[in-house]
Amino acid sequence: MKRQCTTIIAGFVLVCVIFGLLIWRLFDLQYVKAAAFEQSSRRQQNAVIPERAQRGFIVDSRGRLLAASNISYTVFAEPRRFEDAEMIKVAAFTLHDLLEVPGHEICRLIDSASNPGYAPILSDVDTLTRDAVVNARLPGIGIESRWKRYWPAGRLTGHIIGFIGTEQTGLAGLELQYDALLRGSEGKSVFVVDALRRPIAAAPADRVESIDGQSLILTLDASIQEFVRSALLSKMREYEAEAAVGVVMNPYTGAILAMVSLPDFDPDNFARTDPEYMKNRVLTDVYEPGSIFKPVVAAIALDSGSIGFNEKFDCENGYFARYRIGEFGNKRYGLMSVREIQIHSSNVGMAKIGLQMGQKTLYDGLRIFGFGQRTGVDLPGEEPGILHPLNRWSGWSVTRIPFGHEVSVTAIQMARAYCILANGGSLVRPHMVRAVVDRSGKIIELRQPSAGAGYILKPEVARWMVQNALTGVVNEGTGEQAALKNCQVWGKTGTANIALPGGGYDTRNYVSSFVGGAPADKPAVVVLVSIIRPNRALGKGYSGGRVAAPVAKEILEKTLPYLGVLERPKPQSPNTTPLQTRR
Repeated sequence: MKRQCTTIIAGFVLVCVIFGLLIWRLFDLQYVKAAAFEQSSRRQQNAVIPERAQRGFIVDSRGRLLAASNISYTVFAEPRRFEDAEMIKVAAFTLHDLLEVPGHEICRLIDSASNPGYAPILSDVDTLTRDAVVNARLPGIGIESRWKRYWPAGRLTGHIIGFIGTEQTGLAGLELQYDALLRGSEGKSVFVVDALRRPIAAAPADRVESIDGQSLILTLDASIQEFVRSALLSKMREYEAEAAVGVVMNPYTGAILAMVSLPDFDPDNFARTDPEYMKNRVLTDVYEPGSIFKPVVAAIALDSGSIGFNEKFDCENGYFARYRIGEFGNKRYGLMSVREIQIHSSNVGMAKIGLQMGQKTLYDGLRIFGFGQRTGVDLPGEEPGILHPLNRWSGWSVTRIPFGHEVSVTAIQMARAYCILANGGSLVRPHMVRAVVDRSGKIIELRQPSAGAGYILKPEVARWMVQNALTGVVNEGTGEQAALKNCQVWGKTGTANIALPGGGYDTRNYVSSFVGGAPADKPAVVVLVSIIRPNRALGKGYSGGRVAAPVAKEILEKTLPYLGVLERPKPQSPNTTPLQTRR
């Protein structure tokens, strides 16, 4: 009897436990996991189609289109919707006439598709063709719309604008730098579908509107960009050079009017481009600047009071034996002023200036100019250059750095340094974007630090360097091939050795440069030109004065009239014989 009671109680407890578990499971399904199951059910009942936002456009300073997105249509098949081969043939027969694609090719695309839900047949169809396909109402055939990015300027602005990936995400240039602003936010459309995933009705309550991206107005001027690219490309081919860079800037605002890096690339074909061609060398290539560094160091020395404007230095008849410093081309100089040292580009004279300044004054001045640190230009990939801290300087560094050795810079750093000289001694930040256009079409100006915000050089020093010393370089010295007849050009040439990774210098190859601007009394632009590794074997020369200065001249000849700084030259009548003048 006792055993029987125990069995009954145990059975009752077991039944209670089972019912308790069932009740808990029902509670769990109805309340605890209700939201998850509802979401899972919705996924089975609904189809979600993402709606990509239109990416913002990019225009130059005069409104010329440099990047834009247009709707592109693709006709596709959904292979799982075709019940037999006969249905595929019917669709192929109809699409053959509408798309002008062979019917057997359409059948092959559908039969061999690896994705049962999507087999593209023809991309980039026009609106009329799209409408014809929609009106044909073919089972298993659909139209996909997507935004396609275009870069109308192609190679001209490839390094600046950059490109995007398949997910409409910026991968290089401004497309990468301002991706979050340009991209906007994605939306979605929701449709109720049957068991075969065919749309039955829209679910507007679940729809999320896409928000188009904002747009950019650049400081870049496509015409000036073409002036620079054309001149650089011609000289690069003439001298069989490895590469070339060019920059044109407004010295008062830091606005970049042109930035060219050669070789260049077409953003439409970036996937098939040599990675070396895709580097924007203006920002990424770090090199010893050579003689174009001399005016910066001389200006720091004058500003600090370490030397005087009329002070003379013994240039050791061309060889400073104690520090093993000679002159380019084995030139021999005696006593020379600061101005004459710039005009004749004396290495020994600059070494003497460095010794008189001392290490700390030289280092502090170069740091204030921004060397050894990024300029903050609004483009990706900028390198900071190399300016070693004082504890890594040797006893010879103070004599080498003043003529552009033992320091490495980028082209954008050098262009910015000459802007400081040109604008009277004020620091500016190089920048490429002038304004943003929001989604309502309102223009939002971006605040960029402009000249006058803070002087890092006495105005009288900057003016003297531009209007006295560097005009002398063009009128009397190594920069004579940059001179213009109707405007005073100023600037400095440089022929820099290329440092080798293991130490020492490549004695056969050079970087030939010119940096300057015009007019000297109030510079409208600063121009930097560097030709990398011109072929010396051609016998045409390789110095900055011979190779780079004529390129700067050509750029200034076209840019200054274009900007209204000079009158455009009047074309001569074909019947007019120019007057002969004595040389």
